Amino acid sequence: MKVETKYHGEIELLPEQTVTFTKGLPGFEEEKSFVVLPVVDNPAFFILQSTKTAELGFIVSSPFTFFQDYDITLPKTVVEELELENVEDADIWTILTVKNPFPTSTANLQAPVIINRRKQVGKQVVLIDTPYLTKQPLAPTSMTVENRG
Repeated sequence: MKVETKYHGEIELLPEQTVTFTKGLPGFEEEKSFVVLPVVDNPAFFILQSTKTAELGFIVSSPFTFFQDYDITLPKTVVEELELENVEDADIWTILTVKNPFPTSTANLQAPVIINRRKQVGKQVVLIDTPYLTKQPLAPTSMTVENRG
């Protein structure tokens, strides 16, 4: 199927490349079908692209790229909903807000996007009682201040 995207123009997708979010994403409940696309020349970043709405593409990254100690426990209901049988089946993404200068960019660590890559189903999970923020700076505060120079 052909899909118009925000950052890649028109692309051809195989049905098995799409990820179904049965309840959509918070704030975008009507958007149920997405695809994860690489960012050209930057393997740390990807686009979570709606297959329905070309303008809807989120820049995402593995949270472990910037936060090596990131550690979450998914509620049992989420594990069941996503039919996760093994931890290896789960891809964990964080939605980024990219700013200029880049060190002021943030990651939503409180609501990771979890995808069961074997079943191609996903959900954005809002974590409760967590130390993580919705706007966690990608760079330490001292680095951010220094780079504003």
